[in-house]
Amino acid sequence: MATRRHRATASGKGGAGRARTARSADSAADVVTEEDKSRFLREWLSPSDGDDDDSGGGAAGRCGGGEGGSHSMRRLRLGGSGSGGGATDDEAAARAAKMREDPAKRMKAFRTRTFSTVVLIGGFFWVVWAGHVPLMLFVLMLQILIVREAFGLGRMAQEDVKLPWFRAQQWYFFAVTAFYLYLSFISRNLLVEATEKKVLLKALSWVVKRHLMISFFAYCGGFVMFVLSLKRGMYMYQFAQYAWTHMIILMVIMPTSFFVSNMFQGIIWYLLPALMIITNDICAYLAGFFFGRTPLIKLSPKKTWEGFAGGALGTALVAFYASRWLARSQWLTCPRTDLSLGTLHCSPSRIFQDHRFTMRELAVEMPGPLEELLTVLHWVLPEKQWQWLESRTLVLMPMQLHALVMSVFASLIAPFGGFFASGFKRAFRLKDFGDTIPGHGGITDRFDCQVLMAVFSYLYYWNYICASMRSVTDVLADVEQLSGEQRVELLLRLHTLLVGTGLLPEGSTPKGVPENVVL
Repeated sequence: MATRRHRATASGKGGAGRARTARSADSAADVVTEEDKSRFLREWLSPSDGDDDDSGGGAAGRCGGGEGGSHSMRRLRLGGSGSGGGATDDEAAARAAKMREDPAKRMKAFRTRTFSTVVLIGGFFWVVWAGHVPLMLFVLMLQILIVREAFGLGRMAQEDVKLPWFRAQQWYFFAVTAFYLYLSFISRNLLVEATEKKVLLKALSWVVKRHLMISFFAYCGGFVMFVLSLKRGMYMYQFAQYAWTHMIILMVIMPTSFFVSNMFQGIIWYLLPALMIITNDICAYLAGFFFGRTPLIKLSPKKTWEGFAGGALGTALVAFYASRWLARSQWLTCPRTDLSLGTLHCSPSRIFQDHRFTMRELAVEMPGPLEELLTVLHWVLPEKQWQWLESRTLVLMPMQLHALVMSVFASLIAPFGGFFASGFKRAFRLKDFGDTIPGHGGITDRFDCQVLMAVFSYLYYWNYICASMRSVTDVLADVEQLSGEQRVELLLRLHTLLVGTGLLPEGSTPKGVPENVVL
């Protein structure tokens, strides 16, 4: 009996010790260090230790999700392996629910997040007030910070020591991409700035004319450097980093660069879409904080249907009224054709002016998606109700209708950029991409939804907003592609046209062209 009691006591002590150890390990597993990250990447990139015949090869053994291997991605946590080291979706949801049940923690997080949000919005509007060029540099700075966080996820410090200048190669590819995209968007503005400086104009004209070829050979230079840097025993790591770099460029840098094109067509085309994403994030957070009950998606256990619906409603309301308010400022609506910081004056476009619409006129004015919705409404409503509705009139700006369409995308589609980022973080067992912004995480955590919105707003503008009339800047950009003889021919033809329309006196000669030159 004594022996059995002794064994039971020892077993109880051992069980309690194991429970304490398990709890300590579980809490410690939430802290991800650089060493843990390096170990995870090394296991992921290196061949499987098991038999190739049994596992189906290294890649199959890692990605198959089998229960037997320590490389199972489904249950692998940085710093551990096997079934005891992973956090399941249910455990993550339980931790999120526990967080929601703690009022003190929730309120502290709410205050921190609110303060950071106010500072971010204040700084953002200050940059908008500063002008187009500071705003462009602001976007470039955000891209650099996002890329820095993304590059850091794939970094393995021990391997970088063996590969000097390998990080510089990644930043070189980023610089080449930025050169190609930014010059594509502001080339005409550069030419306008350099018009009065002969030497600078000549140099910039050559760069703009050969821009695509320069970008291609610059990329080829990086490609050659990468091939020459390949080192025996590290091929897998180097090619994984090469693919990682290009994925970041494709998924982050190229889409967000479309904002640069938008802002030079009028800051409102950058400000309003970005503001919609910010509004959706705030409204969804507040609605979920106060009313959230029903989980929305497993990737983000804290997201709720109530927050999703509240974000959509708040975004639509803010977009409808904010677009009207923003459209009254020429600073926000006038396009910038140069790179100066001076004031802007232009005749307001029709979409920024008030109009009184009947329902029939409104159907013609509406963007494509809303026009189809109105057609469906006509089919559904009884004839009398439709006739009554058709007789009503509304006073609004066409811009408000376009804002409603963009708000639908910002509320229903753009949040999936955030869900994508959440799934990405779960794959790496990370809470946030960084800790740059208190209460929000890293820069990437705040701008993940902006990626999709940048592409949509760019495509929407050029498909539904942009007028068919070409500006002088557009024509000048085409003239730069002509040879010297073709430019002289264009000048003479233009002179003949202006004389024929009475804008120039008869008998005048274009300045600088010899009188004996006859077309």
